[in-house]
Amino acid sequence: MEIFIIILILLAGIGISNIINRFIPSFPIPLIQISLGMILAILPLGIHMALEPELFLVLFIAPLLFNDGKRVSRSELWNLRTPILLMALGLVFVTVFIVGYIIHWMIPSITLSAAFALAAILSPTDAVAVQALSKRIHLPKKIMNLLEGEALINDASGLVAFKFAVAATVSGSFSLIKATTSFFIIAIGGLLCGVVLSFIIIHIRRLIRRLGMEDVTIQMLIQILTPFIIYLTSEHLGLSGILAVVSGGIIHSIEHEHTESFMSKLQIVSDSTWFVILFILNGLVFLILGLQIPGVIKIIFIDEKFNNLQVFGYIVVISIILTLIRFLWVYIFGEGKFRFREEGIFNKLRFKAAVLTSLSGVRGAVTLAGAFSIPYVLQGGAPFPQRDLIIFISAGVILFSLLETSIILPILVKKEEQSKGEDKNKIERKAFIKVIEASIKVLKEEINDENKKAALYVISSYNRYIRKSYRSENQVELNLKSSEMKKDIYAKALKVEEDEIEHLFKAGEISQNVYNVLKEKFNHTESILSNGLKHRINIAISIIKGVALKIFSSSKNDSMTDVKEIESAKILAYNAAISAIRKEINDENRGISLEIIAHYTEYIRRIQRGSQPKDNEQFNKHKRELQFKAIEVQRKEVQSLFENGEINRELANKLRKFINYWEATIME
Repeated sequence: MEIFIIILILLAGIGISNIINRFIPSFPIPLIQISLGMILAILPLGIHMALEPELFLVLFIAPLLFNDGKRVSRSELWNLRTPILLMALGLVFVTVFIVGYIIHWMIPSITLSAAFALAAILSPTDAVAVQALSKRIHLPKKIMNLLEGEALINDASGLVAFKFAVAATVSGSFSLIKATTSFFIIAIGGLLCGVVLSFIIIHIRRLIRRLGMEDVTIQMLIQILTPFIIYLTSEHLGLSGILAVVSGGIIHSIEHEHTESFMSKLQIVSDSTWFVILFILNGLVFLILGLQIPGVIKIIFIDEKFNNLQVFGYIVVISIILTLIRFLWVYIFGEGKFRFREEGIFNKLRFKAAVLTSLSGVRGAVTLAGAFSIPYVLQGGAPFPQRDLIIFISAGVILFSLLETSIILPILVKKEEQSKGEDKNKIERKAFIKVIEASIKVLKEEINDENKKAALYVISSYNRYIRKSYRSENQVELNLKSSEMKKDIYAKALKVEEDEIEHLFKAGEISQNVYNVLKEKFNHTESILSNGLKHRINIAISIIKGVALKIFSSSKNDSMTDVKEIESAKILAYNAAISAIRKEINDENRGISLEIIAHYTEYIRRIQRGSQPKDNEQFNKHKRELQFKAIEVQRKEVQSLFENGEINRELANKLRKFINYWEATIME
């Protein structure tokens, strides 16, 4: 029961971290999740989850790397094969050698073989962290492809080097020839094992279908089990489970592309299911990482053998050396060959690419899982040299690399984007068009025989906005500026309407019931114009009130009397608003004021016209439903653009105000 409660709390933590990230997208979600994990470990809730390295690798890393193998661009992987191999193999072994000697020199109490073990688990970048990074920092495509390809392979090379270094420390002996031969057997064997097992699993799935079992549930179950089967089988054979799941993922992505059209339902279910699984696993990786850190810190802090300031110094120095080695390696071998002879010692473009790539070397959960797998004792029974310190340094380097990447890299990328000279108007126009196009796309998906006429009408109105935006770059800026002015004028007009209704109620010209209905309408519209959160709360309150009214409503005749009374009161309120707007007209707001007056005049005309034909009533009903659907999609798109760093907070607020005004006019 206890472990079930802990899992529920961690799942809640994933949800909370994503809510926090929506408000502060500049703060990377891995750091938010690590922080939440640390808080859960510190709070007196009794949440302690021991990190079992083998279980962690199979439960989290196997499915995540399998998915990365399915998702990675094979053509880009092949085109960048030389630099990827140089990064994933050459850089790892150079890092192990150089950093190992530096660690042993700085901390003599860590033996040379143990220092090599620490350097080995610090050498690979983390595929999960790289994916989290790509969502918010827009690195050049080539660099991102290089990072993804490197992260798929270097976990295996780093962990293999780590295992040999640990074995040398425990046994006291090491053979370079044996280690090199074993490495190639483990790596190549792992790749081949993943390919063979994938073909077998794919064949079994096809055989099940030929037997007439076109059951999406069974097919989906096999898909979910696939990465675990591949990883465990490869590890049992003494091969690299990590490389096996990567190659397995690539084979499954090829199979996915050639799946027959009648299996499209399975592909839709598969994509949705894997999205949820990966979302949860990504979150749990960093939360569990956060849960470990307080315990690791406590061990070092309470041990008098360690000078805390000195230990933090080790973390900073090792982290800087890792970044520096990575920078030099990328600068020299960035294109997969030795570059000094061709273009001289210094090349500006190559220097920028090397800086971005070196700062993107994020360490993650695999590093800490490796550190926790270090045995407690050596072969002779003596304790493993400085095991606690090695784990602490590993955790510190992970946090340092995440902070380094999260703080410095966005600044460099932002400067890079600014140097391209894309002006403010172009950014606003692109964002505006993206928001409108997102709603058009959803509206097209919603079209059916009943709402086709209304859907085409709404789509046509949005297309007009796009055409205007393409005709003039200043049109979007004009729209966004005018929406602010419209909102202010409309808010003042609403206040006048509200005062008029208040006056009618006090004079006894409208009933309590009518006054409540109209007051609710004002609150609702004002909340739309002012604040999205307040608007959502008001919607919830309105739904509850609506249900209560249906349960406790009076007779139909009373209801009809209320409708007539509401219509009469609305006409008086609208006329009062029109008079107030006319008094405030000046040269600056004339066009917008007349536009709002025209809206009010149209509202009055509709009320006076009375009930409309059934066809027209259905058209308006469908139109409103689709408009609200479009508004919902527009808000999501603005948030997505903001979270991805495509627009800043100021532009996001401008777009939200524009959408709020649209919604307020639809509500009316």
